[in-house]
Amino acid sequence: MTIYRDLLGEDFQRLHPMLQARYALPIDQPFFAVGTMAKIETGAAWLTPFLSIATRWNFLFPESGENVPFSIKNTCRRLPTGEAEIYWERKFYFEKVTRHFHAFMTIDKKRKVVKDYLGEPSLFYSDLSFTVTADGRMRIHSGAQRLLIGKHELPIPAMFQGNVTVEEGYDEVREAYSIQVDIQNRLLGRLMRYEGEFKEQSY
Repeated sequence: MTIYRDLLGEDFQRLHPMLQARYALPIDQPFFAVGTMAKIETGAAWLTPFLSIATRWNFLFPESGENVPFSIKNTCRRLPTGEAEIYWERKFYFEKVTRHFHAFMTIDKKRKVVKDYLGEPSLFYSDLSFTVTADGRMRIHSGAQRLLIGKHELPIPAMFQGNVTVEEGYDEVREAYSIQVDIQNRLLGRLMRYEGEFKEQSY
């Protein structure tokens, strides 16, 4: 049993069957897909220096665009501790540059949340709650976030956190997964928003 099935319990069965297959993620059997982001919107122009720096950690980026080719790879692997971890590799293929958005997810069974370590190497992590909608879509919301300094974790005040909402579904007519992601900050406004679709391919 991988982390998402373990986290959702019986609710996992309420996901659309194609989402169940996508999030099952057996150990060392990657899910790989390619598609197109119909729209990518990053933050205000004055945030460009910050977003450009974030690319060093394969995190946020300053480019916006429409109909941007995209690929995603999710791999579940076993850590030396015996804990399961999902490695997320997302690539956005802009005309002049390819941007990466990486993350590492583990489950906190006591608090029943996913710990989403963002970037590579990770500078902080965010708690994520996963729920299943009435029509079988996956919905994700961020919670508390902590800065990583060596072996120490420091809580990030709410005003400096990135508030994330994600909704993923499956379009049976188009035979494609749909995705909508929105990242906002109370002080800075929108940091990133993208939406599009992708189809699984053999890897």
